[in-house]
Amino acid sequence: MKHPVDSHLFRMASLSGLLTFVLLLVSAGAAPAVYPSDGGLAAKLQPFVDNHVIGGCVVLVADKEKILDLETVGYSDLDAKTPMQPNDLFWIASMTKSFTAAALMMMVDEEKLDINDPVEKYLPEFKGQMVMDENDKGHAHPPQHPITVREIMSHTSALTEKPKEDHILKDDVMEIAKAPLEWEPGTKFRYNNSGINVGGYLVEVLSGMPYGQFIQQRILDPLEMKDTTYWPTEEQASHLVKSVTVDAATHKLKNVTGDPGLMKNVKAHGGVPAMMLSQFGGELIPEYANHYAWPAGGLFSTATDVSKFCRMLLNGGTYKGRQYLTPASLKQMTTDETGSVFVNPDSAYGLGYFVLKKKGDDGMSVGSFGHLGARKTVMEIDPENGLVLIMMLQNMDLSGQQLKDLYSKAFFKTAITKYGRAERVPGQ
Repeated sequence: MKHPVDSHLFRMASLSGLLTFVLLLVSAGAAPAVYPSDGGLAAKLQPFVDNHVIGGCVVLVADKEKILDLETVGYSDLDAKTPMQPNDLFWIASMTKSFTAAALMMMVDEEKLDINDPVEKYLPEFKGQMVMDENDKGHAHPPQHPITVREIMSHTSALTEKPKEDHILKDDVMEIAKAPLEWEPGTKFRYNNSGINVGGYLVEVLSGMPYGQFIQQRILDPLEMKDTTYWPTEEQASHLVKSVTVDAATHKLKNVTGDPGLMKNVKAHGGVPAMMLSQFGGELIPEYANHYAWPAGGLFSTATDVSKFCRMLLNGGTYKGRQYLTPASLKQMTTDETGSVFVNPDSAYGLGYFVLKKKGDDGMSVGSFGHLGARKTVMEIDPENGLVLIMMLQNMDLSGQQLKDLYSKAFFKTAITKYGRAERVPGQ
């Protein structure tokens, strides 16, 4: 079983307000709360567990200074009825794109990169790309301009979606460079992974160190994100939440299980933890072997770890006195970069982040930014309300209405009403 391609995230993002938001829950039976909480978020989310919509989740609310609320609900292993814990591990999938974008903007801050430059200025392999527009009956022609760094990071580059076949970042990007463009660059938005992978490779080339090493040394280590990694260890994998899917016969949720043949030979698979193989399949074997860090979707993390990254963004690029990004780069990364190019009715795309353009009924402020992951993890930064919102879950199947009910009606609205500066109810 391969990592699912996150092309469905764009569709999900157009639900009432941007669904690129974040928050989590704590179950009533959890250990004594470390963070202030009256269980209000968990109470709103428990019906989704009871009604077999989700297996469980972790939700977190923070401001620039501290975590305000951390709650859990439901189960990390649905079959075993193992209670969800605040430190459980999740595949955050396309939320990784936001980390890659931050790394790339560090190169801008160091004056090693201009996002308006053509990609070919830094990666000569992209010279001579042609447009193979199906509206032109398959005849290739030169683009009106070479693809730019801005376009690869805002999903408007027209790059062909290429799978991770080589599991070596340079080789994968070289395959992307060989493929024709699918339309005139900058004229259409289509969410895909290729552009972000090229952005990750630019970080590698410009920094002089492997992309994964850069993310570790410049973001994860200084932010003390100790449980965030592309390759979970046995110990970390022991806290991995099992994904759930809908059973076709019973229409109820069940655990995702691995290929029985693959699981019989775990010891032959290069040290990949059995739990990882059961949830993500044999594709992890070359990723572990090659130490491949996938820029578009490879990270695993916890709610608390992700909150540190988000709090840095909320605080203008600074966390605990250390500056990671300049305010100018942060603003450029998290504002509308797609302009007149249509993304969806409610949102635009920045550089590695969806950006809310239209306020809905969930309380999120215009200008809020964040990202979703394939298995329905979500993080959102709302500067006007002064909040970070994170929800971590691992669900394969959720309808658009279920997502709207879960994120917007249950989680975001409840959390923002309680904690948000702009939405707080007087007297609370």
